[in-house]
Amino acid sequence: MGPFKSSVFILILHLLEGALSNSLIQLNNNGYEGIVIAIDPNVPEDETLIQQIKDMVTQASPYLFEATGKRFYFKNVAILIPETWKTKADYVRPKLETYKNADVLVAESTLPDGDEPYTEHIGKCGDKGERIHLTPNFLAGKKLKEYGPQGRAFVHEWAHLRWGVFDEYNNDEKFYLSNGRIQAVKCSVAITGETGVNKCQGGSCYTGKCTFDKTTGLYKKGCEFIPHSQQTEKASIMFAQHVDSVVEFCTEQNHNKEAPNMQNTKCNLRSTWEVIRDSEDFKKTTPTTTQPPNPTFSLLQIGQRIVCLVLDKSGSMATGNRLNRLNQAGQLFLLQIIELRSWVGMVTFDSAAHVQSELIQINSGSDRDTLTKRLPTAASGGTSICSGLRSAFTVIKKKYPTDGSEIVLLTDGEDNTISGCFNEVKQSGAIIHTVALGPSAARELEELSKMTGGLRTYASDQVQNNGLIDAFGALSSGNGAVSQRSIQLESKGSTLQNSQWMNGTVIVDSTVGKDTLFLVTWTTQPPQILLWDPNGQKQDGFVVDKNTKMAFLQIPGIAKVGTWKYSLQASSQTLTLTVTSRASSATLPPITVTSKMNKDTGKFPSPMIVYANIRQGTSPILRASVTALIESENGKTVTLELLDNGAGADAAKDDGVYSRYFTTYDTNGRYSVKVRALGGVNPVRRRAIPQQSGVMYIPGWIENDEIQWNPPRPEIEDDVQRKQVCFSRTSSGGSFVASGVPNAPIPDLFPPCQITDLKAEIHGYSLINLTWTAPGDDYDHGTAQKYIIRISTSILDLRDKFNESLQVNTTALIPKEANSEEVFLFKPENITFENGTDLFIAIQAVDKVDLKSEISNIARVSLFIPPQTPPETPSPDETSAPCPNISINSTIPGIHILKIMWKWIGELQLSIG
Repeated sequence: MGPFKSSVFILILHLLEGALSNSLIQLNNNGYEGIVIAIDPNVPEDETLIQQIKDMVTQASPYLFEATGKRFYFKNVAILIPETWKTKADYVRPKLETYKNADVLVAESTLPDGDEPYTEHIGKCGDKGERIHLTPNFLAGKKLKEYGPQGRAFVHEWAHLRWGVFDEYNNDEKFYLSNGRIQAVKCSVAITGETGVNKCQGGSCYTGKCTFDKTTGLYKKGCEFIPHSQQTEKASIMFAQHVDSVVEFCTEQNHNKEAPNMQNTKCNLRSTWEVIRDSEDFKKTTPTTTQPPNPTFSLLQIGQRIVCLVLDKSGSMATGNRLNRLNQAGQLFLLQIIELRSWVGMVTFDSAAHVQSELIQINSGSDRDTLTKRLPTAASGGTSICSGLRSAFTVIKKKYPTDGSEIVLLTDGEDNTISGCFNEVKQSGAIIHTVALGPSAARELEELSKMTGGLRTYASDQVQNNGLIDAFGALSSGNGAVSQRSIQLESKGSTLQNSQWMNGTVIVDSTVGKDTLFLVTWTTQPPQILLWDPNGQKQDGFVVDKNTKMAFLQIPGIAKVGTWKYSLQASSQTLTLTVTSRASSATLPPITVTSKMNKDTGKFPSPMIVYANIRQGTSPILRASVTALIESENGKTVTLELLDNGAGADAAKDDGVYSRYFTTYDTNGRYSVKVRALGGVNPVRRRAIPQQSGVMYIPGWIENDEIQWNPPRPEIEDDVQRKQVCFSRTSSGGSFVASGVPNAPIPDLFPPCQITDLKAEIHGYSLINLTWTAPGDDYDHGTAQKYIIRISTSILDLRDKFNESLQVNTTALIPKEANSEEVFLFKPENITFENGTDLFIAIQAVDKVDLKSEISNIARVSLFIPPQTPPETPSPDETSAPCPNISINSTIPGIHILKIMWKWIGELQLSIG
């Protein structure tokens, strides 16, 4: 790499540095601009929905402004309207706004009673969320009693999305013990309310008292804390924004650090305001004294897809079979990926640009064939990327404005003039998807996709990895209904010798099967191709193109559900197999896999994280077998098993997002990412979305000093939970660029990952049982060397003075391999541990070169010893002593309620605060 190329590479790394996000949001003079709210194509046309979105944001803006100390407000919002809705004069064509980069998605839930507002948040504390999900029912105000005013709920979700904070309630653990007293999980502790149980029998319901569990010291399941409607406490929005007086986030002064909620677990006991204060948004703004204007709205309607292929045919494309591979991938895109009624043009470039085809609308197979014949067949000349882009703009402008159009740019060459057309690209309003082919593709390429919100992919010269076909296969529409998008079921390759066979299976599940295509490529001679459907019937009719060295078979109608088998035989050449399909029905959501990296640049020794989000509609798919294949420019491929276990890189267990750290850097430059997902090993479809980052479901409210109950929050049904789903999918996760990687041998600079799921329970009033998921030697890979466990009766001392806290003897504790379950039982020593004591525990993992992990989440136990029960029978006046909020069943055989017990309960001073 020469001096000029090195300086350009460093410049591009600077431009690309940061979290990988397609969001168009910008913060300008305290106002958020470029917010995209998309209405899902499956939502029935209803103009009132547009007004409801406007009303929500307009109500939310002043609430956000005051809640953030006059620092932020909503300035302008784009509302994406489906193509299927009627056109109107005030609807304009989008520019860079698409469904894929929408910040808010308005869609019908695929789950019964699934109207909970929530935010996809797959990262750590302080990381931006992915997207807010709202339903038409919520926006219409039909869920006002369950979730509160829409504008306030939107601010709650915005804090998840923009600043990466978490909820301050806990659906699974609504109360906890603190110094022997029952406290509700809330923030701040000054929020007042009542406790009760909603008891229903025979169609009628009433409010019962919460009953006391004498083994835990807590209330039994079903007990709810209902905040008073009228109170003066102002915090916190991440707990109960629906309460009228709540207009602030919790700060370090009033934050409830002991509450077992996600905010404390994920953010190291920090308040939501502390996290917001550390955000980039906060650092680049100051409060304003000017009252902000109301938000403005632009109405954008999705139109027909317009794509122009801009393909490199310079001399370097003649090496390594690249031009032929381009033809194979281009044919897949034109025959299968691009949707009907789309407009497609084609430009090739070397030292200059050449128009191969003006825009043609895809209405039939003949239109597709016409375009495939225009793919380049000869390579020569230099590389002028800007010439290709300018020619593409001209092709598009002959028929349509460039706003919202797409350009697929492929190149394998260097071009030091590419930055000369950056301004033209920005002004065009076109989205540019980049495909870098080989190790020498222009380093500035990714900046084109970054500035326009396009996909960035990389394909090496290792044909068996099928990278170029995967890159073109990922170019389905970002705006069409999911039922119209091409879905990749399989992508495999192998180099065969001496008449070897490449055998395998592909699962066609019931959610796909339309437009199913089997594509086989080779490098020298046509192989023997055998394919059988699930009934064992051999499939003939492959269309063979010996010039392009590919063959394909289109399955008519809907492909049969089940396992398809294939066998390919060849000698001394490389074969690949790609299978794509579409949804079998417009009404049955297909299983989809969306994969990505957490950042678009990796700077050694900072780890990268690979994610795969597997869903059917809004339902997560659990217990799938998911692997990521990450290939460097050196051609080395690393295989990672992705996990949905809530440990290591994975933010939440059983949410359908599978994650893993990547630390196996071997060179600087580009890395490609591909994810494979297989069902069949007891995957699970959940009926309800796991509550990770969303507005609290309001169990009830207090009216005239009485609790008025909402229907219970929908629960998960066990019979649905056990349903198996067999499927196969592959997904391109795009590419990223690594820098700072030293020459081999690469030093071990990776510590164990933080333990985030530490739990503690008391056994027998004196022993504490700890469980957690084992970290590795390098983040979540390998095996740690040892654990350091420390305890304290002060949660803040343990957090802030961990190394000074009392250490537990862990001599007998030998770490297991990463992602194994760890169990450790110990007896607290040299510390007072008596009835009513709260004890806090944290762990640190250490690797073989003495690198230490971050301190784990802090677990707590509260020692509760129930009183001894004497054998005598209490007198009637003693049993009638008042005990607020506690109901004791004296009819259970062997239990006698005595004066001593009432005295003890009185001393316990149970309170809700």
